[in-house]
Amino acid sequence: MTTIVMERIGRVFISLQQIRQVPQMLTNAAPSMPGTIRDTDVPYYFRERYVCTGYRPLHQNWRYYFLSMFQRHNETINIWTHLLAFLVFLVKLRQLSETVDFVGDAHSWPLLILIVSSLIYSAFSVAAHLLGGKSELYHYTFFYLDYVGVAQYQYGSAVVHFYYAIDESLHRYVHGIFMPAATIFSCLSCLGCCYGKYRNHNLPTWVRKVGQVVPSAVAYTWDSSPVALRLLSWSTASNDPAIIYHFGQVAFFLSCAFFFSYPLLERCFPGRCDFVGQSHQLFHVFLSCCTLCQIHASHLDFLGRREVYSRLHGSGDAAVFVGLYGVTLVVCAMIVTFMLRKAKKVIDPKHKSK
Repeated sequence: MTTIVMERIGRVFISLQQIRQVPQMLTNAAPSMPGTIRDTDVPYYFRERYVCTGYRPLHQNWRYYFLSMFQRHNETINIWTHLLAFLVFLVKLRQLSETVDFVGDAHSWPLLILIVSSLIYSAFSVAAHLLGGKSELYHYTFFYLDYVGVAQYQYGSAVVHFYYAIDESLHRYVHGIFMPAATIFSCLSCLGCCYGKYRNHNLPTWVRKVGQVVPSAVAYTWDSSPVALRLLSWSTASNDPAIIYHFGQVAFFLSCAFFFSYPLLERCFPGRCDFVGQSHQLFHVFLSCCTLCQIHASHLDFLGRREVYSRLHGSGDAAVFVGLYGVTLVVCAMIVTFMLRKAKKVIDPKHKSK
């Protein structure tokens, strides 16, 4: 017994030694990683308002940008917030797959769409913030993918709200148009974000924000209307375990929408939030919390409102919504392809803004 305990202690000690060697291993892997630079040293459309330092130099090798996730720069927190969120969503999917039959139960497919779309948006966000600083072309490419992630997540939100959370009174009026309209709004959101980024090379930053915020606000209003009606009709006498999580997702979304639209902390403390404290970092945190509340609420609705949604939705509705999710992805991919062609003309040396 003593021998076994000593062997396990020895293994733990070896593991701790290996962990302590990680910083040195990173240093040996990239002994000459360049430091960060100021906003004046990067293209105009790379800059964030009131963030003056912490930018990574362009045109380095790929290894530099991958290893920069362990470096202190103004995208480090943005990378790690959504990387950790991705891992949490992955664990949540694994937990749910132990009790939910995602293959044989068609009624579970909307919930699966939400979780998959959450994984995609967080992964694309990590890629954009980690690799978008390599060059002008990759900046557009990865952030356009980020916008695809946002758009398809909006669709994922719409489908669980419509399938699980909607009341019969609202379903009676919108059952034929809700999901097709949600598909259109998601694609318009992707287009607005991409176009805003495209025009940001020669127009003020607020133009990009308008292109991103307005279509996304319209999509969110439509997608969340079943939840909003349910919250308005809720009373303290009702026994609804999911309602607190629906309240949570709305509160977190409104918070992240505010910090996405307005750089409050950077404006109040210019130059002091270059690495930690940016509004976009808070946006990431609140959006991740919103998604977790949304997944939990949808799971509770999936369990507790089965009689309601089984009656409202036909046997083939879930398959149709999976198909519309595929349509959303294809259309968004076409939008990105089109906008990348336009972006290449902007970054071409003959057309690049000086």
